[in-house]
Amino acid sequence: MTSTAPSKLHPLAYVLACLGLCTPLLAQAEAANEPDDLPALAAASEQASVVGVSSGGYMATQLAVAWPERFSGLGVLAAGPWSCAQGSLSLALNQCMMTRRGAPSLDELESRRQRYLGLEQVGSTEDLSQLRAYFWHGEEDDVVDPLLGDLLAEQWEQWLASPDQLRVARSENTGHGWPVRLPNDVSPGSQEWGDCGQGGGSYVLACDEDIASDMLNWLYPEHDASSGSEHSGQLVAFDQSEFAVKGLADTGYVFIPEGCEAGECPVTLALHGCQMNEASISDTFVRYSGLNAWAATHQQIVLYPQTESSMANPQGCWDWWGFAESTWQLNPQHDTRNGTQIGALMAMLDRLQAAPEKPSSERTD
Repeated sequence: MTSTAPSKLHPLAYVLACLGLCTPLLAQAEAANEPDDLPALAAASEQASVVGVSSGGYMATQLAVAWPERFSGLGVLAAGPWSCAQGSLSLALNQCMMTRRGAPSLDELESRRQRYLGLEQVGSTEDLSQLRAYFWHGEEDDVVDPLLGDLLAEQWEQWLASPDQLRVARSENTGHGWPVRLPNDVSPGSQEWGDCGQGGGSYVLACDEDIASDMLNWLYPEHDASSGSEHSGQLVAFDQSEFAVKGLADTGYVFIPEGCEAGECPVTLALHGCQMNEASISDTFVRYSGLNAWAATHQQIVLYPQTESSMANPQGCWDWWGFAESTWQLNPQHDTRNGTQIGALMAMLDRLQAAPEKPSSERTD
């Protein structure tokens, strides 16, 4: 077999192939001011959604299957079917990015879900069937084979109660990443943007395509394109260390629209892909994904958890093959309710949905 030099591999393949032998990315310099804790905002307990791209797309499906009763919508860009890697590095590389070992078996993946269901490690089939889903793939994606996006759609067609709950979108001449419509005040030639056709760079692709709005309009049909009014909001750093598990960075970000401090705004969890965390591309994804503009108009909180780079995970991917689980596990539980990163992400959602504590002066006890 002819080997490929790590420098020729896409970051998602690179992190998997390195197996801890690569030099991690340099950590971002610490900010002068330590970020505050993630605030309790009494966010709406219903109508939460989770969206993600590439490794974040795989993680988004894991969250939705593990806890479907906690979400109303799922958005996946440039990823394949749920639990595709099945805890195997080899499958992740050869069947869930490219398909050198053939396409993954949806029957096998369904047997895995049924086994988890019997152990109460994922949510019920009924709750899963009620989700609304949006899947996108670039036709020129040479990192995650577009065939895998087709299998993702086929898998969820079997799970959802009605085909009307699923939208599948494809973009011609578009590579691997998250397409955006650039703001008027930025240059399309800036190094922050990935090439639309080839992918790469920051994987935030300058395609003049507002995938974020298309996706959220589908996941929240009660908010049509003409509804809402102009609002502002704040993108705030928060201390992730209290949610610390293997693979998470010390700092995450949350976009809070004006008025959402009062409570009852829904939450969208937005999961970046490999080499798309803040340490790799600064605030390009968290600021320019297009999610914040939609969220400001429609009063939606957007949570941007962040991964860290490490010897085991040098490109800062989310755990969709089991690297963050205990080594004693014969079968990593990364794709179940017991998954360490899944637990941390759900704890962040719990915090946003919790009621803020009253000031001591207002307490009656």
